[in-house]
Amino acid sequence: MTQFTIASFNVKNLIGPDQEYYRFQKYTPEEYAWKADWLAEQLQTMDADIVGFQEIFDEKSLRDVIAEADAEGIEGNAAHIPGRNKRYRRKAIFRKLAYTPYTDAALAVAPNLNDGGPGARRPGVAILSRFGFVGEPQIIQDLSDAPITWAGSSQEGSYVLRRLSRPILKVRVPVGDQVITVFNCHLKSKLGEFDRPEGASFPPEADLTQYDPVGRAMGAMRAAMRRMAEACVLRRLIVEELHAGNPVMVMGDFNDGEHAVSSEIISGEVPFKNYAWMLRHDAQTPRDRYSDAENLQITEDIERVRLHSAEKQFVRKSARDMVYTSAFGGTFESIDQLYMSRHFMADAPGSIGEMEYFSVLNDHLTDGSHPEAPYNKLASDHGQIIAHMRIGPAEDARG
Repeated sequence: MTQFTIASFNVKNLIGPDQEYYRFQKYTPEEYAWKADWLAEQLQTMDADIVGFQEIFDEKSLRDVIAEADAEGIEGNAAHIPGRNKRYRRKAIFRKLAYTPYTDAALAVAPNLNDGGPGARRPGVAILSRFGFVGEPQIIQDLSDAPITWAGSSQEGSYVLRRLSRPILKVRVPVGDQVITVFNCHLKSKLGEFDRPEGASFPPEADLTQYDPVGRAMGAMRAAMRRMAEACVLRRLIVEELHAGNPVMVMGDFNDGEHAVSSEIISGEVPFKNYAWMLRHDAQTPRDRYSDAENLQITEDIERVRLHSAEKQFVRKSARDMVYTSAFGGTFESIDQLYMSRHFMADAPGSIGEMEYFSVLNDHLTDGSHPEAPYNKLASDHGQIIAHMRIGPAEDARG
């Protein structure tokens, strides 16, 4: 049996001091030191074997945070973990307290093709793995060779996506006797996408003193279409891996809740209860339904390429009703997600293991509207999610 943890961490604008990432926004050296310290503490608390990071502007800053987490973690181990001369050192509590440094871990960073100069920076993503990688990490952002296209005689209008707003990072991670394909993504935000007229310094819809409700709605529609198209790109990549028989895990900031459209696109559709009740696609009479054999075939074809939400599994097991991972405008949502193929569902065909627990570090959540929580510029407005996984049969854990 092999146990491992996998986590998603939106660090919120990680970049070094005195660098303007968005217009008029940067960290002083003191602010950056505070932020790096907070991120390092969170990384120690997570202590995850595989971590997907979002909003990485600067690889050096991420490496510095990892190094700081290691230094503090090693110091903590020395203070709290008994030496080998103690008979009780093997007690489970000390395994729980121990921090495992990322000394030999592999880090893959995907910079953003849309990145600009000071004030117009665009973040990328990264994956850290204690297990290393099999082969080279892949960065997917330029879709020139295979764009997402929506057009046809039965449709009104068209849509073509040739570049993602942020990269998708794909790696293969060796865990135990398995190799898992891991995707990390950060889909288009909910902020409206507005067109700026030629020669203008800003889009008209950005002028809130001349509030344009219809224009703002159009901007939200464009953002939603882009987010769903990006989800479709990710879905295409996922299905390729599943058709190849590879276990898949997908994590990141979906910028939509677990029941929202982009999540449904990524995870795939839920099969109908019984297709033998459904009118056939080529029906000639009201009695033309799918057969019982076709019902089984259709259900299996859908199930084998479907992903399952770690959050939903946790909610079902713990009898909780909701997990919150972000705060914006005083509204708490769950937009950070971790999905997995049925390889990690205990009772599914071809199962290789399962999720044993799901942790959410969200006691710091704030968008500035809650004075008792940390200042979100220096922390994050996202909670960190960690799935505790097991590969191998459950009975091995008791042996």
